Amino acid sequence: MTVSAPRLRLFFALWPDDAARAPLARYAGAAHAACGGRLMRPQNLHFTLAFLGDTEAGRLEALLGAAAGVEPRRFAIEVDRVEYWRHNRIVWAGASIVPDALAALVAELRAALDAGEFGYDARPFVPHVTLLRDARPATLPDFAPVTWRADRFVLVKSVPGGDYAIVREWVVSPAG
Repeated sequence: MTVSAPRLRLFFALWPDDAARAPLARYAGAAHAACGGRLMRPQNLHFTLAFLGDTEAGRLEALLGAAAGVEPRRFAIEVDRVEYWRHNRIVWAGASIVPDALAALVAELRAALDAGEFGYDARPFVPHVTLLRDARPATLPDFAPVTWRADRFVLVKSVPGGDYAIVREWVVSPAG
């Protein structure tokens, strides 16, 4: 009998502050009234930068080391649109324009993952936060843009019960 190594379900993300989380959560509630589905918990709202999925727990220190070489950046992202993705039945909020600092963060993070030979979902980066899953197509309520101010990125693991736990965060230095 072979015993498999313990695994962690991991991803890198931008985690919102309360100023961004609160209006996104309110909008998610309004969209839920129109579309049904499964409302994302406010504490779980995030922009995924790189989804690693199941990762051997024994590689966690190497992963943290790879991410330590990535420079956190301070920038604002304007979350200015909402859409329904029919193919996976989600309602999401996203940004029409990707700030240069965000694009550079994603590129640097993915380069560090490549150098460390970590697998991740390499599809093109689309800055979005999932608000509803298993939603029905419907007319979405009007959306007021939200300014999301970022000064850190985080490594997150999925935990039983559908929540997420921040494993580590990398914050812009006070001088940065």
